[in-house]
Amino acid sequence: MTFLMLGIFLALLVLAFPVGYALVVSSGIAAITVGAMPSATIVVKIFQPSQSFPLLAIPFFVLSGNLMMGGTLGKKLIEFATALVGRMHGGLAQVSVVGSTIFGGVSGSAVAEASALGSMLIPWQKREGYPGPFAAAAIASSSVIAGLIPPSIPLIIYATVSDQSIAALFLAGIVPGLMLCFGFMVVCYLSGRIRNFPRLMNKVTAVEFSKITFYALPALLMPLFIVILLRAGIATPTEVSVMAVFYGLVVSLVIYRDVNMKRLFDALVHTAVTTGVVMLVISASNIVGYVLTVEAVPKAVAEWALETLKNPLVILLMLNIIMLVVGMFLDLPAAILLLGPTFVAIGNAIGLDLIQLGIMMAVNLSIGLFTPPVGTTLFVAAAISRESIGSIVKELGPFYLVALVVLTLMTYFPALTMY
Repeated sequence: MTFLMLGIFLALLVLAFPVGYALVVSSGIAAITVGAMPSATIVVKIFQPSQSFPLLAIPFFVLSGNLMMGGTLGKKLIEFATALVGRMHGGLAQVSVVGSTIFGGVSGSAVAEASALGSMLIPWQKREGYPGPFAAAAIASSSVIAGLIPPSIPLIIYATVSDQSIAALFLAGIVPGLMLCFGFMVVCYLSGRIRNFPRLMNKVTAVEFSKITFYALPALLMPLFIVILLRAGIATPTEVSVMAVFYGLVVSLVIYRDVNMKRLFDALVHTAVTTGVVMLVISASNIVGYVLTVEAVPKAVAEWALETLKNPLVILLMLNIIMLVVGMFLDLPAAILLLGPTFVAIGNAIGLDLIQLGIMMAVNLSIGLFTPPVGTTLFVAAAISRESIGSIVKELGPFYLVALVVLTLMTYFPALTMY
């Protein structure tokens, strides 16, 4: 049943079927024909994930991000990042990295971040004399930090697969996210210095910087607000997500006063579309999980890994390689849902902390977002910059190196994620 499902799924992907539909069709056919599963049961399996209380956090966090990113706040964040690092070597590219890190604490979505920031920053950097491929590479790579900084949508999905604490995952994702931020900033600095990229020469006074920081403060406080509420046990992740929407509305209505009916409607529509896409994949993956569980695939794979590879360090390397390859072809939520059950079983078998495994998955699969052939943020950046994929990939070399170094540290130094 598993091999039939996998074969149909790969065939449908080759035929350019959307991942969600490919999962439903392949797992449904396998469950009905080989597993003799009633079609009514398949419908129930698809419907089940929609009743998950923790998953309610996804649409609310997406809505809060849309409310805050769609207005004046986005411009204020860019002003803050520019005032902070704009005068450095490679400063305009560093603005992309700092902006992505801050926006990650608002949106939780790498694709939304690449689209929102890229449309503002890539044309600006090109006008200032930056090579278009490098500007696109900076956005494509740095936007994936949103997958680690709270409120990370991928970490919420992993929490539902592994039955781990969302609060613990959010907290564990902060250090890797900041490490990626620092590493990418170093890449931009060295590239700007070596290749003599243009620099902003206007100085920002202390008074001006204080004013800029004040207007950007609501977004800067958002991740802190989420982590404190969760860590202190004041509210559940779903309750915090609702509070985040309220927070976004208050900030937009009281501080920036930029909310109108059109913007509110656009935010709701975008939230509905994003949630629908994610939930389709989650619902479809529930049937896949049923098929794998019936045939005890996760347990069998875990036993094979222990008997064949033996050394836990080698098993960790194998997991990373598999995730890097899968991340190149599958979108992040689908990859987490498909690999999660099996990798959790392997993690339990070798004594790997599942919080650490979640961060490893998030970093691994985030690298896939800016890696060909199906890198989502890579294609978004290419579309905005109107540069070829090949030219952007050439500029991404140092960014890949930084990401792989961070991944290695996350894998073999658990203290970086367990605190």
